[in-house]
Amino acid sequence: MELAPGLHRIGNDIIAVYLVEDDSGITLIDAGISGQYADLERELASMHRTVADIRGVVLTHGDSDHIGFAERLHRDHGIPVYVGEADAARARGEESTHPAWGKVRVGAMTSFLWYTLRKGGMRNTYLTEVVPVHDGDVLDLPGHPRIVALPGHSAGSIAIVAPSVDAVFVGDALTTRNVLTGQRGALPAPFTDDQDAARASHAKLASIDATWVLPGHGTPWNRGTKEIAAELALSDAAG
Repeated sequence: MELAPGLHRIGNDIIAVYLVEDDSGITLIDAGISGQYADLERELASMHRTVADIRGVVLTHGDSDHIGFAERLHRDHGIPVYVGEADAARARGEESTHPAWGKVRVGAMTSFLWYTLRKGGMRNTYLTEVVPVHDGDVLDLPGHPRIVALPGHSAGSIAIVAPSVDAVFVGDALTTRNVLTGQRGALPAPFTDDQDAARASHAKLASIDATWVLPGHGTPWNRGTKEIAAELALSDAAG
């Protein structure tokens, strides 16, 4: 799905992956779950592109529903995979955490689990090799993505700012559709390791200038970073 010139999404509001395109190729933001590889191929075909045009994968964090087909791209095509240094071990399957789930509504949770199972989410492959990135790094990839540290959901969670498409990709630093409750709007994400750090990262979003705010789960937001930061502040204050 084309959101704007040079900006595409595959997946849906349950699990989303993004593509940034320019004349030099494509930067992939996150890699969803393994079965979404077919969705990637279809989207590339609609863009008159192939996997060979992908120059790099940048992971917002190392959770299993974001690393899905990244190792396949690295193994089969030599595509480098970038991740925040503090999440490198998680992306390699060397560590995991068990944060609290919070509220659950059966229908929403069932939809999330069914989509994950149907798309091969239990068959995701951990990374064998990653390139660590840090706050302030500008990567030599299409769109010249800039890294902004957004710890909270995980220690190494990052945002990726792509000025060429007026967008910031935030992974699970926030959500616009809670996969466990179905609630919509600018909200803290479930499964967050450190809620205090996440709240500080929500406030940090206001300092990033972008129209599109694109989470790993939920509807794309195109009303700007300042407005979403203000809505998140209300959600955080309400607990």
